Amino acid sequence: MPGHRTKGFRASAAALALCAVMAGCGGSGESTGGGKVVLRYTWWGNPDRAARTEQAVALFEKQHPNVRVQTSFSGYDAYKQKLAIQATGGDAPDVMQLDYRQIDQYASGHVLLDLGKVKDTLRTDEIDAGLLATGRVNGRQYAVPQGRGTETVVYDVKAWKAAGVPHPAKGWTWSQWADDMRELARRTGRPGATDPGQSEDAFEVWLRGRGKALYTKDRQLGFTADDLTEWWTFTDRLRREGAVSPAEQTTQLDGSVENTPLGRGKATADFNWDAPSSGYLALVPTGVALAPMPSGEDGTPGQYFKPSMFLGIGAHTGHPEEAAALVDFLLNDSGAAKILGATRGIPVNEKIRTGTASQLKDFDKTVSDFQTSLEGSLKDPPQAPPSGDNALQTTFQRDYDQVSYQRMSPREAARNYVTEAKAELRS
Repeated sequence: MPGHRTKGFRASAAALALCAVMAGCGGSGESTGGGKVVLRYTWWGNPDRAARTEQAVALFEKQHPNVRVQTSFSGYDAYKQKLAIQATGGDAPDVMQLDYRQIDQYASGHVLLDLGKVKDTLRTDEIDAGLLATGRVNGRQYAVPQGRGTETVVYDVKAWKAAGVPHPAKGWTWSQWADDMRELARRTGRPGATDPGQSEDAFEVWLRGRGKALYTKDRQLGFTADDLTEWWTFTDRLRREGAVSPAEQTTQLDGSVENTPLGRGKATADFNWDAPSSGYLALVPTGVALAPMPSGEDGTPGQYFKPSMFLGIGAHTGHPEEAAALVDFLLNDSGAAKILGATRGIPVNEKIRTGTASQLKDFDKTVSDFQTSLEGSLKDPPQAPPSGDNALQTTFQRDYDQVSYQRMSPREAARNYVTEAKAELRS
């Protein structure tokens, strides 16, 4: 669940479909000369998530001495690009971390294994049925949620307090957020936050607070060029005022917390997902806190709980049972849960979540407490977006870049985006 999805890479649906009919399109996973099964497991994340994942994998290997797991991770954008290349080349990893927006694309492209084939190994009975359903395409389970997360305003506690601006509270609106960013900028001499105009995620929260959505149930756009014009006019004005980051900083976003204005010490706040916000701790040693996303002007919340990420198995893995055992371990093993904590979101296994809640500490407890504070106040999550949205994230960023560099007006950019989005969703 990255908070900044910029400079993405478009994996061609046609290429994915071609992969399904190419000779020798798979065979991820191998066996060593010593008889051990080798699995490739890839994910995106920060160094904290990587360290915990390696510990969990070591425990899995101890419990499964016949299996060796080769791991790799990177920031979200680099990961998305690499996975797209692997998928189109028929070289998808055995086990892969997936974003909400990738499931439809990779399931339709025959990159993911139908998990019904390994249901005796991969247990899902302790996962909420509604949450589990988000990993289905055309009635088949292709991915399993690994955690529950939500968007947040993450901020430098010391800098915010020193500025004398009241701390954000539940129910604040986008107008109140904007006023606070202006005041932070005036008192600190630096932008209050990262410019949210480039973030499709932030735009979705803004839309939902107005009773609209990114996509309709029939997988078409749920908003108009006028809606997007209003959003980009709002964010562009804040950028011109210096309340949010300038274009030169915003265009450096690459999905990592290290390259955000907050991470670089050039802003006081940022929008991100709750669990990945742990990465700011190493960059803001005085501490960060989590606040709810702004609501609509009438108090309607746009924020929602969603699967923070999913786990899927490569359709052409040479070792589906062993891959399923790894996924099952990461979801259902209490030892793995203690190691992983909330680094991928609050656990989806209900018994694990209940059993480990009291054991959480440090930032894991911060995430858990943050989600608990929102229980019962958020609307249901939207359905998983159509596969075209994976490419449209890049278009969204690109068109807003034209606004932030003053090459296009918000209305011109919005019309351009809506035209391209409609064409993409028809293809």
